[in-house]
This record gives sequence, C-alpha cells and structure tokens, in this order.
Amino acid sequence: MSNGAEKKERVIHTRVPESLDDEIKKKAGNLGLSVSNLVRNILQNTFGLVEDIVSDTAQVARSARGDVDGLDATGARPRGAGRVLGWQMVMLNVNAVCEACNAILAKGTQAGIGIVDGSGPKPFRCAPCVQEIANAHERTAED
Repeated sequence: MSNGAEKKERVIHTRVPESLDDEIKKKAGNLGLSVSNLVRNILQNTFGLVEDIVSDTAQVARSARGDVDGLDATGARPRGAGRVLGWQMVMLNVNAVCEACNAILAKGTQAGIGIVDGSGPKPFRCAPCVQEIANAHERTAED
C-alpha cells in the first residue's frame, strides 16, 4: 500500500455515470478535498476493507470446518491462535468486519476487539454482538 511520502506518478482513468461524477464532486467539496485526493483515499481505504473481509471469510471457513473457540476439528489449537479472554470497546482506526455477524465496521466507529491468550489475529465484534455476550452471561447467571 502506498504511503503519503510515495511519489504519485501514475494516473488511472475510468468512466463513471454523470450522477456518480456529480456525487463525487459534491462529496469532495463538502470535505474540502480535491476529487483526486478523495478518490485516492477511497481506493486506499477500500483495499484495507477488502483485506479485512477476506480475513473474515477465512474465519467463516474455519467455523464451517468445526473450528470452535480457536480449536480445529481435531480439538487442537492452530499455531499462533489464542482464545478470546475478553472484549475491549475501542474507537476503530481501521475498517473491520464483525467476526460474529459479518457487519462492516467502519473506521471511526465503536467496536469490540478481542483480547486473546497468545499470539495471532485479534478478532473484532460490533457493539450489538459484544452486548449479546453480556446478555447471554446475564441469562446464564439468572438460571
């Protein structure tokens, strides 16, 4: 991925409907950005979001194979993976995907990040899915 110091020497041309062109120009004006900077930022952020979605898809595949609580179908813990010890609510500085419901979690929104035992990826959950964990605990405690 490019960084701010990288020289911007390539130009990408694309055809868009007039309505999209108008919408992009209006949004860029509202944000005080040039159309070029807005489109560049959108492309950079979209790639990050797509990477997160691909990562989430891998999590869905592990779940489908019976990988529950970080354990594979044989009951072994994959190397580098850890169980979630708890959830910490944070303001996201990246786009993410909820591991439980696949909701897209936009940069700048509140979400839970898993605190894991060991190394490995840190899972994200949307606020309603984190709250559902608390609700399930309360229901269990009442029984």
